[in-house]
Amino acid sequence: MMSARIRPPAVAGMFYPGQRDALAGSVTTLLAQAKPANPASPATPKALIAPHAGYIYSGAVAASAYATIIPLRKRIRRVVLLGPAHRVAIDGLALPQADAFVTPLGSVGIDQNAAAQLLTLPQVSCSNAAHAEEHSLEVHLPFLQTILEDFQLLPLVVGNVTPEEVAEVLEHLWGGPETLIVISSDLSHYLPYAAAQALDQRTAAHILAREPLTEYNQACGALPIDGLLLCARRHALSPELLDLRNSGDSPAGAGDHSRVVGYGAFAFNEATSDVL
Repeated sequence: MMSARIRPPAVAGMFYPGQRDALAGSVTTLLAQAKPANPASPATPKALIAPHAGYIYSGAVAASAYATIIPLRKRIRRVVLLGPAHRVAIDGLALPQADAFVTPLGSVGIDQNAAAQLLTLPQVSCSNAAHAEEHSLEVHLPFLQTILEDFQLLPLVVGNVTPEEVAEVLEHLWGGPETLIVISSDLSHYLPYAAAQALDQRTAAHILAREPLTEYNQACGALPIDGLLLCARRHALSPELLDLRNSGDSPAGAGDHSRVVGYGAFAFNEATSDVL
C-alpha cells in the first residue's frame, strides 16, 4: 500500500507552540477569551477572514473569527482555506501534492475529489514548493482542529491571479452548510501605529461594503479577499467586523508603535441564522 503523502508542520514552535499540550492550551485559552459575537444578530458564517501572524501577535484576533463557528462544529465538514504566497512566487492558485496536513494536534485530510475537480481550472495547479514553508495556511489549522469534529481541507496558496479567477475557484467549492471558506490575510504592514489604524479602518470599510480593496498595501491577502467579496455580493452574504487591531495592541508588541502590522477578523453571514 502506498504511504500517505504528508505536509508536515513548517512553523510549529515559531508561529505557535510546537508541543501538543501547549498548543491545545493556547488555542483553548484564545477561544475562551474571544470577543463574543453580537447576540442581537445571531448569524451563520459561510466565510471568515482571519490573520496569520504568530499567535502572540494575532492569535486573539483570529480567535474572534473562529469563535463564531463553534455552534457549527457538527455541521462543517469541509474547509476551503486560501492564503497568500510568502515564500515562493507562483501564478494562479496552488494545491499541494499531499493527502494530509499535520500539526502537533494531529492530521487533517485533504478532499482529494474536490482537489481533482479544481485542477481542471486553468488557474489551479499543484506545487509542493509553494506549500512547504508557507505559514499563511498552517497557522489556521489548530483553531479548526480544536473546534470542528470532523472535516477535510482544501488548502490553496494564492499567487499572481485575478479576483475573478479566485471567485471562480470559490464558486466551484461553494457547496452548502457543510463548507466553510476561510481567507487568510493580515492587513497593513510596517506602518506607524496611527497610520496603520487609519488604513486598516479604510480597509474594513471596503470589506463591510463588499467593495474591492483599492491598494495592494491594504492587505497581503488582497487578491483572495477581493475574490471572496465578489462571491459575497453574488450570494448576498452580510459582512460583520469582529475585531480590528494591530501588533502594537498585543502584549508582545506593546510599546513598539513605530512599525506595526494590522489584523482584522470578519465573518460573512448567510441570511439564515439556524444552526444545528
